[in-house]
Amino acid sequence: QVQLVESGGGLVQPGGSLRLSCAASGSIFSINDMRWYRQAPGKQRELVASISSYGSRNYADSVKGRFTISRENAKNTVFLQMNSLKSEDTAVYYCNADIATIGRRYISLEYWGQGTQVTVSS
Repeated sequence: QVQLVESGGGLVQPGGSLRLSCAASGSIFSINDMRWYRQAPGKQRELVASISSYGSRNYADSVKGRFTISRENAKNTVFLQMNSLKSEDTAVYYCNADIATIGRRYISLEYWGQGTQVTVSS
């Protein structure tokens, strides 16, 4: 019923930038918090950034000052602008959102995208 589709990953040199996008589609009534997670090989998945429906933002310490999360509510889309990328930012990045569907307007469930690879390497 609901899909999250990420795009924008790829290979970039250290110091470079990438912009990830995640579009939600389906029988959506409302979207509350939207988040970006990442998982590097051999490591646990970690929360990178989150944004509420009102635009309140939070970031992991490791990305503060370099990454910016934003959203376009009219298009059910969340973005992650990543600047000054480092090799340690290499990971699969996942979109995550709390969504209420048309059929269940008062129950918000968590949905995940399929992930997009970001590789920072020279």
